[in-house]
Amino acid sequence: MCQVLCLIALLVLSAGLKVSAAERPNIILLMGDDHGWDETHYNGHPHLQTPALDAMAAHGLRLDHFYSAHPSCSPTRGSVLTGRHPNRYGVFAPGWSIRSQEVTIAHLLIRAGYDCAHFGKWHLGPVKASSPTNPGKMGFDHWLSHDNFFELNPELSRDGGPPEPYRGDGSEVLIDEAISYLSAEGRTSRPFCLVIWYGSPHEPYSGLPADLALYDDVPAQYNDRTVRVTSNETGEQVKRPIGDVLRERYAEITAMDRSIGRLRGWLKENDLRDNTLVWYCGDNGSWQDGIVTASLRGYKGTVYQGGVLVPGVIEWPARVTQPAVCEANAVTSDVLPTLCDLLDLPLPDRPLDGQSIAAAFDGEMTGRDNPICFWNFSTGGGKLSGLEPYYTAEVQAGTTPLVKKLGGRFTRNFRSLRIPQTDKRFFEGARAILDQPYKLVVHGGLGGADVQLFNLDNDPAEQHNLADEQPNRAAELKQRLLDWQTSVLASLTEADY
Repeated sequence: MCQVLCLIALLVLSAGLKVSAAERPNIILLMGDDHGWDETHYNGHPHLQTPALDAMAAHGLRLDHFYSAHPSCSPTRGSVLTGRHPNRYGVFAPGWSIRSQEVTIAHLLIRAGYDCAHFGKWHLGPVKASSPTNPGKMGFDHWLSHDNFFELNPELSRDGGPPEPYRGDGSEVLIDEAISYLSAEGRTSRPFCLVIWYGSPHEPYSGLPADLALYDDVPAQYNDRTVRVTSNETGEQVKRPIGDVLRERYAEITAMDRSIGRLRGWLKENDLRDNTLVWYCGDNGSWQDGIVTASLRGYKGTVYQGGVLVPGVIEWPARVTQPAVCEANAVTSDVLPTLCDLLDLPLPDRPLDGQSIAAAFDGEMTGRDNPICFWNFSTGGGKLSGLEPYYTAEVQAGTTPLVKKLGGRFTRNFRSLRIPQTDKRFFEGARAILDQPYKLVVHGGLGGADVQLFNLDNDPAEQHNLADEQPNRAAELKQRLLDWQTSVLASLTEADY
């Protein structure tokens, strides 16, 4: 009887899909770490060589107004998996873990018959087996992952086991392991979803000699000032000439790009490329040491364009048959609803902040139904004092080593809190609402003492504040932003579970 019921359920699920099981696309979601919008050759960078990303942009779907849901890494990663703004489940900043009640794209795809695996940076909680928020608990069949970021010769955890060393460039290690995983006998007999999150080009920087040599002329152009970065020798902060730092950063981006090229080549050699959807994006804007060539305002950690505008490209030859450019706004929270739309899968029954951009695959997306909201939640002011931890300190302790030292440790611990109620202090933190072409940026408390309004079509560098010239528009957007924050805070108090 149980077998009959299972068969009926499977037939019902299959009947609901827009494509048959044999036609369902494979999915690969790639994400760079601190990789801002201008740091690709196809976006006009004066130095970088990124031939693989350039090829994806030239032959696939280029998302010219693609945003990270948050100006830092952990929160944005949560938005990709859930389709929700990370403040809804307490991933306020790097080092805050996701809640185990969240429904991820891996949960949904596994139910639809996909094989799901994660490779690389996780940063939504420890990756060890005992963690309640490791990739396996969040829906993945297999993982080779790191609690945080990594450089050359990373130490990674396989399916929650003790960290093991892997020799080579971190980006290429991930792709080699992903290809090895897919090459197992029978692995590609059913559709797969790989989430590959790089540790590059996050500092501290390192690079292979051949990659560094490509940028030998960079230091002389920028070494007139210094920047604080992590030493690969001590893990502590040091001052270095920015040109030397950029040379290493660019080498990391080039190695990451080369690994993407190797993956694309392997898919083609194995007759998988046509029906594999490959989606690349950054997790937030470039850090201060990488923003020097960009004309955008702000950098990682800010809600200005330099903090949230990132590269976005999609390649899926079976569906995107002609090169296309989407000028409509899109965001990392759109990944889950877009994949659900393409596969006719039901959306999670809770508030989502993303929307499907499947129409862009056919060149039919000219605008966006809903605005995109950003919120760099402020954890200060004592509002979180005395709250109960979601998980014990023991299970929140990370295990995978990294180069950067913090709090006297070369590993990362995580935190998450139960927040039963909120008050006006919880509305604090830099936030913004983007309703093409207007963007409202608010700093300060609930009253919003500092309000800035920009028309990004005319002012992409966000230099001319229109708030006094267009007070009605500014007031309307401010109210919509406040309404959205109210919804987010309801989710934060676990109203969605």
